[in-house]
Amino acid sequence: MASIRHHHAPVIEIAGGVDTHLDTHTAAVIDLVGRVLGTAQFPADTAGYAALLAWMQGFGSVVRVGVEGTGAYGAGLARLLDAQQIRIVEIDRPDRKTRRFQGKSDPIDAIAAAKTALARTRTGTPKHRDGRIEALRNLRVARRSAIDQRADVQRQIKSLIVTAADELRRRLRGLSVTALITTCAALRPDRADAATPMTATKIALRSLARRHQQLSLEITDLDELLAPLVAAINPTLIAVHGVGTDTAGQLLITAGENHDRLRSEAAFAMLCGTAPIPASSGKTQRHRLNRGGDRQANAALYRVVLCRLRHDPRTRAYAEKRSTEGLSKKEIIRCLKRYIARELYQIITTNQPQPTT
Repeated sequence: MASIRHHHAPVIEIAGGVDTHLDTHTAAVIDLVGRVLGTAQFPADTAGYAALLAWMQGFGSVVRVGVEGTGAYGAGLARLLDAQQIRIVEIDRPDRKTRRFQGKSDPIDAIAAAKTALARTRTGTPKHRDGRIEALRNLRVARRSAIDQRADVQRQIKSLIVTAADELRRRLRGLSVTALITTCAALRPDRADAATPMTATKIALRSLARRHQQLSLEITDLDELLAPLVAAINPTLIAVHGVGTDTAGQLLITAGENHDRLRSEAAFAMLCGTAPIPASSGKTQRHRLNRGGDRQANAALYRVVLCRLRHDPRTRAYAEKRSTEGLSKKEIIRCLKRYIARELYQIITTNQPQPTT
């Protein structure tokens, strides 16, 4: 009896792209020469993520998947793909010129994401969202919101005082912020007389002052959680001169849990917006200010520079030297931010986090 040989079709390699939204994700699959094999839409939930991956794998072996918004609408999908050891790349939104020529729709954006992932242009490795740095990011979101709201409340209080009656304005003007909040929170207006401007102003000031106090308590509570968490993640970083809990927390979030995705200290500097952008042409060789990157990280490095300019003799000596060479204060600060980014990158990427108990 002759033996029967089964010939199996070779498994082709494919690339995927996903355009993410709040309720649905649109996926596209292309082969390695860029031909579109299919597009489909899936719900943005756990079952939808699994169905999307199974649909892609039905076309062949998934080499990589480009996802828009891995830190927002695509976070859940990115976690599932990472758990399945599927290579994920973060896709930048197509520029306006490309969209003007190609049009705009979810399938078009998904196909563009797949082609970008395949070509590896303007892509990056997304951050992991399942570690202590993600917990740190969530706590800092609440803290930053409370700080912004408290500043708004403080401005509103001062605005009301400007237009208040003379008697009340004389009583409150000139007080420090702490004394002003305490005084306004202790006001005892007659609620039955709320129709008069004086009483209404006192009621408003008391309400805003008490809100300010509540927000201050929230910030204090969050700080009590953030300080030990940052110290546990990277104790070496917060020991650096000029780096406190707030600055260290922001830089850790910028680098991410999987900081090995940063290829070099130059890549970290570019991520923080401290690497100058080449702007040369012909015989003219120059660089321009980098206004991109993570502006919160850029601001954190700026605070480190200011602290060292005030208290670090080496930094002051460097600033004086560059000043004699003709650099302005702004240019000196930009140079210092670049150097500090290089220094802190080494600490962030080489420090071993303390084990959790």
